[in-house]
Amino acid sequence: MEDSRAKVIQAWYMDESDEDQRLPHHREPKEYVSFDRLNELGVLSWNLDADNYETDEELKKIRSERGYTYVDFCTVCPEKMPNYDQKIKDFFEEHLHTDEEIRYCVDGSGYFDVRDENEKWIRVWVKKGGMIVLPAGMYHRFTLDTDNYIKAMRLFVGEPVWTPYNRPHDELPARKEYLDTFIKKDSGNHAVTAAA
Repeated sequence: MEDSRAKVIQAWYMDESDEDQRLPHHREPKEYVSFDRLNELGVLSWNLDADNYETDEELKKIRSERGYTYVDFCTVCPEKMPNYDQKIKDFFEEHLHTDEEIRYCVDGSGYFDVRDENEKWIRVWVKKGGMIVLPAGMYHRFTLDTDNYIKAMRLFVGEPVWTPYNRPHDELPARKEYLDTFIKKDSGNHAVTAAA
């Protein structure tokens, strides 16, 4: 039985090309990444009902269980975002946060790129209905795809913290905790999984 998340979230290893960041950047041959693999790296994901996010019981349950008390929306597109060119450049700069990054795509689509334990980029394509959580301390970046539009719900535990720490910031406690929790544990198993 197919995982329903596959309709709204796909992930793959990226090529090394420096072409337009909004292109898919698949390797040849294509090398997809499973939800289990993303989970090993600390990336959580859901397929939710984006047309009914205000009344969605599953979203309410996730928010309650994970303590997400703050919500707002961010629309990223040339027409709606002031200083769009600079913002999209800033979002694509590799960085981490000291809190989780929770994004729920209620319309449009975009790419969240994350690093694996070998420093390889994994591109996570999130479409309408997809929600992902990137753990605190994980290096990542964001860009739109060629549709140039996403409307995302941003969720936080408590008051929002917007501070991105551009790489390198390996001395931060959140980075050390991320490495201890997701990268250093069973590091032998990760290498096998990555090569499989």
